[in-house]
Amino acid sequence: MSVKKVEEYLKQFHIEHKIQILDQSSATVELAAKAVGCEPARIAKTLSFYVGPQPILIVAAGDVKIDNKKYKQEFGTKAKMISFQDVEKVIGHAPGGVCPFAVNRGVKVYLDQSLKRFKTVFPAAGSGNSAIEMNMKELEQCSKAEKWIDVCKEV
Repeated sequence: MSVKKVEEYLKQFHIEHKIQILDQSSATVELAAKAVGCEPARIAKTLSFYVGPQPILIVAAGDVKIDNKKYKQEFGTKAKMISFQDVEKVIGHAPGGVCPFAVNRGVKVYLDQSLKRFKTVFPAAGSGNSAIEMNMKELEQCSKAEKWIDVCKEV
């Protein structure tokens, strides 16, 4: 269902045909990299947080993690992830398929600078066995991102 929702959403950008339905799971960075045949860093993982009552998504490279100090500087609060059981209800996609497209109304999307070192990256497309290859301009446009931020550090 969620892939169909993403496909419908991406039609406005004329790139819905780029969605890949994979034969194997892409629910983690490592599995996704293996499934699409790229290095794990090029997987654009989408992380779900609350800033106060506001749900947000941060899309970051697969080889980084949230830097708590940078996060607090950017958002003025400690990083609080949305619980696994609440992600689908709050964001609109189930864990493993969370992506910055076709999300619930009111969810703000941010793109981390860690992605900018790549020509293209692979975010999920709404399920634990989907991906879509995008360049930075497509990702920025299709995610309707608020802005680029710097809240991650290398693992």
